[in-house]
Amino acid sequence: MKSVSYFMVRLGIGISMLGHGLVRIPKLKAFSEGMINNFQDSLLPEFLLIPFSYALPFVELLLGVLLVIGWQTKRAAIVGGFLMLALITGTSLIENWSALPSQMIHLLFFVVVYEFNKANAFALDTSKE
Repeated sequence: MKSVSYFMVRLGIGISMLGHGLVRIPKLKAFSEGMINNFQDSLLPEFLLIPFSYALPFVELLLGVLLVIGWQTKRAAIVGGFLMLALITGTSLIENWSALPSQMIHLLFFVVVYEFNKANAFALDTSKE
């Protein structure tokens, strides 16, 4: 039964990431401009924000696909966790406290996917490191 619970957690975070990427990619320029606008008064320079804002939806999409199909699950969880830490840092710098709980929950899901990988099932991963 633990494998079914793990599968649901993995799918939950995977679908969330997949959805984030899917809805942002078609409006990539507007998404990037909105993100840059949100950070205009922050400590982060625009030369860092522009590439991050254009890459973010593709990273989210890739993480989502990997987690949904269950391939490179531990690596995806690590990358996803560090992505959430980067987003939490940015969110804190602009004092967007309302977005912080969602990002913290996503971070927690990535940690669970990483920590309980031995229960990974219904996945393409062949080894459970």
